[in-house]
Amino acid sequence: MRCFLAASLIAVAGAAAAIDVDLELVLAVDVSGSMDREEQEVQRDGYVDALRSDEVWAAVQRGAHQRIAVVYLEWSGEGETRVPVDWTLIDSREALLDFAGELAEAPLGTIRGTSISGALDTAVEMLATNGFEGWRRVIDISGDGPNNRGRPVLDARDDALATGVTINGLPLMIRPTAMAGSLDDYYADCVIGGPGAFSIPVYNRADMRAAIKRKMILEIAGLSPPPTVMRAQAGTTDCGASERRRFWTPP
Repeated sequence: MRCFLAASLIAVAGAAAAIDVDLELVLAVDVSGSMDREEQEVQRDGYVDALRSDEVWAAVQRGAHQRIAVVYLEWSGEGETRVPVDWTLIDSREALLDFAGELAEAPLGTIRGTSISGALDTAVEMLATNGFEGWRRVIDISGDGPNNRGRPVLDARDDALATGVTINGLPLMIRPTAMAGSLDDYYADCVIGGPGAFSIPVYNRADMRAAIKRKMILEIAGLSPPPTVMRAQAGTTDCGASERRRFWTPP
């Protein structure tokens, strides 16, 4: 009986052991109603192409463990999320290509609302329960508008940063919104944060693939972003304007 109990305890302990990785990365991608079909396709193709690229695989190999954990999370309104590809250990080129292939086959679709705070809350929960132990943890969030659903974005950001994560951003400024062209400042002031945080604004569809690839290489390799990339800052953006007015609702 003692032998049986000892073996059972060892098995439970082994099953509970987290897998060490260089990075735990949440790709939190906006699929709100303001993203038309073409924008969604360009965005999805950008991630697929980046994951299949030699440069992203080379970035994975730069780490001490030479492996990372990645999940692809789609978000829109408060409580509105879906996971086309769940947490995956990327420890080989084949694993990276499999992740990209699964993502390429996942269906596209939109959901109403824009809750950046909800996306951050969901990402933090996913990081806490994924079975991996990363030297770095990054939430990489895209979006084409300010937070207009759920709790205040600053509260969600501060709670996320308190867990030790870094939040990077991909503000999509392809079409005009109520932010009147200042979404890049909104992301820099109100969304991103943590060690080495940065955002790469996208101003047209043609630049989206290159921006996604560049962003992923920087965060996977743990490289410092160049001066041309926007950093987290203490600016003058009114982070709660859209939350108070709630007049900007995606179609």
